[in-house]
This record gives sequence, structure tokens and C-alpha cells, in this order.
Amino acid sequence: MRSAVDVDVDTPAGAAAALRSTRAVRERARLLTERARAGESPWFTVHDDQLASAAALVAEVTRDSYPDLQIPFHSRWRHFEAGGVDRKAELDRLLTGVDVPARAMIDLTVVSVLLDAGAGPTWSYLEPDTGLRLNRSEGLGVASFHAFTAGVFSSDPDDPLRVDAAGLAGLTERRLAEAFQSDAANPLVGVDGRVAVLRRLGAALASAPEVFGTDGRPGGLLDAVPAPGCESVRAHDILTVILTSLASIWPGGNMIDDQAVGDCWRHRALDGPGLTAGWMPFHKLSQWLTYSLLEPFGWAGVAVTDLDDLTGLPEYRNGGLLLDTGVLRLHDPRLADRSFTAADELVVEWRALTVALLDELTPVVREQLGVDAETLPLARVLEGGTWAAGRRLAQRLREGLPPLAIVSDGTVF
Repeated sequence: MRSAVDVDVDTPAGAAAALRSTRAVRERARLLTERARAGESPWFTVHDDQLASAAALVAEVTRDSYPDLQIPFHSRWRHFEAGGVDRKAELDRLLTGVDVPARAMIDLTVVSVLLDAGAGPTWSYLEPDTGLRLNRSEGLGVASFHAFTAGVFSSDPDDPLRVDAAGLAGLTERRLAEAFQSDAANPLVGVDGRVAVLRRLGAALASAPEVFGTDGRPGGLLDAVPAPGCESVRAHDILTVILTSLASIWPGGNMIDDQAVGDCWRHRALDGPGLTAGWMPFHKLSQWLTYSLLEPFGWAGVAVTDLDDLTGLPEYRNGGLLLDTGVLRLHDPRLADRSFTAADELVVEWRALTVALLDELTPVVREQLGVDAETLPLARVLEGGTWAAGRRLAQRLREGLPPLAIVSDGTVF
């Protein structure tokens, strides 16, 4: 297996850089998928004859939701629309007169995405103004929206519509729990993990003023990523800046010597050059963040190109779609009765197979819908789409629970 980028993979910094690439994600995911096809996986079998029916379901769900096939991007901004409420219009109104409103929208996007990990089966959020009770990703999205507009992440009471390093440094578990209405009767999974990630985000913002400015605002990405005067940027360029400048925010367990590698996990079947051997990268939340920044960059007049350089998101809706449609099957069905962590090899492999099989499923979905890749990039297939179909099956089969139980710390799933 070759390195994903031209770096010295025998050094910790070079190995970490090589793993911060969707090329590395795809290469290694395909290796594990072909291994499973060859019958060498101890966990899964791959059933290619089920791909067409899985694609048909995705196409059906897509047509149900978007009959005109005008499908938006898979993005955190879809969750801000929960219940049919146009919360962006509310934000636009609040930002009237603000210099470069897109910076505030990027601030909101970054913290909201980093708070978007599994909420748990019982938590919900009651929106005060509408009376809507929302759970899961929609509830987390709307709760984070209102936390942002209330100034929870700002250090300046006179300028609440921002996220800055000092505001995140002062964030407490109690304040976040209150903003998300989490208590003993309505517990949100991983409040401590979420606060820890946001505090580390604050430290990362403060340590990179060349990217995030002297105040340490995520909105600095708008100035740091595109070349000066350039009206477009590649999606992977946004991801690269996120992965390099925010590497320190992830839990410290995943390290190559002194280098944090984030959402990368060990798998015995992977070799690879130098110190990259044995690592399976995903960067799910970083890619989810990149997808979610497509619109704020566009609203600022910066077009994002080469969207399909990003991968499908290896999380339990997309992975659940593959298990629930029979594209993937467990060797031992009794494993579905156990609980796993993100570090368990079965979960690492499930996520890798999800990435590779979404790449194979996507052109079949396009064919079913009669559209091309330009009309329906992966960012729209996910939204239309695989994520929605995975959720529909989970609701039908298990009252919304995923097919495999993952113990979440609030930072990966």
C-alpha cells in the first residue's frame, strides 16, 4: 500500500499527515472490503447481489423526500430546518448589520457539528418558541443553534453571535447541560466528552491565529482556506486545514508517538508503509464538518468544488443501511446483542466497509434516479439518500436504534 501523500511516513508527523487524506481512507477501506469479499473477515460477509435492492430503496426514499430531485447537501444545516422551521432566516435577521455574516455561520457550524454525536435513546430537546420536541441529530442541531444565539460559546456578552477561544475555554458541563436541557430525567450521552472536545477546540483556535485570527474564531476558515482573491476552493482543501489545525481536539488515545491522529483506529489486517501500518483513518466528524461548510462558504461567495473527493460518512445510519439491506451480514448474528466501542475491530471494519460500499452504491443510485454525478454528487446522495434510508429502516426494525450498539463518548458516533 502506498502512502496517501508524499511525506516521510517513518516519522510520526509524516505518518499523521499521510493518514489525513481521504485517499488514505478510501485505499484502506477498499482493502478491508476486498478482504471481506474473499471470505477473510472474521466479522462480516459482503453480498454484492443486494446492492441493487439497497440502491432501489435509497432511490425510493430520495424520491419521496425530493420529488423534483432538487436535493440539498448532506449538512448540519438540514437539522437547523427540523420541523419545517426556517431558522436560517431567523439567524439572518439576528446578523443584520454584522460584518461578513458567513463568519458567524461558520462559527455556528463548527460547534454544532462537534456536538453532533449520538444523543442516546431517551434524550430530547423542547424548543421554547415552537413547542417542538426533537431528538437525535435534529434535537442536537436545534439545541446547539439556540445555544449559539444565546451566546453560550462567546466570551463577549455584547457580541453573542460568535464562537471564540475564550468563550470555549470557559464552557462548563453545567452550562452545556442546561442549554441542552440535559438532567437526570432527560440525560444526554457524553456531556463531559462534548465539553472536553469544545475546550480543546478553544485551545486549538487560540494556538493558530494565522488561521483563526487573534480572537480564535472558527469563522477564520473563510479567510484562511481560499487563496487570496480566489472565488473557489476544493472540498479537500477545507478538510485538510480542519485536520491539520484542529488535530489536537480529538481524544488523546489515538496517537502516533506525539502526533494526534483523531478518528483513526487500529486494525490487524492493515499493513501500510512506515508508521501508518495498522491504522484505518475515517475523519468522520471532520468530513461531516466539511460537508456542512459547503453552504456557508457558498453564501460568502466562495464556491466549493471537487465534492466527491470526500467520502461517505462511516456512521451508524449509513452502516446500518448496509446491514439492514443484507449487503453486509455478520458471521455471527449473536454479535448484534453485544455492545462495542469505536476502537473494537468489528466496528472499525464495519465503518471501513461502509465507506467503500457507499462508493459502490452511489453510481447505482444515480442510475436508478436517471441523473449524473454532476447533478447528484455524493454530498446529495447521502442526504437524499443513504442516511435517510438507514434511519427509516432503523425506525421500522428497531424503533430507531442502530443494528449494532456502540458505546459513545460523544466524540465519534
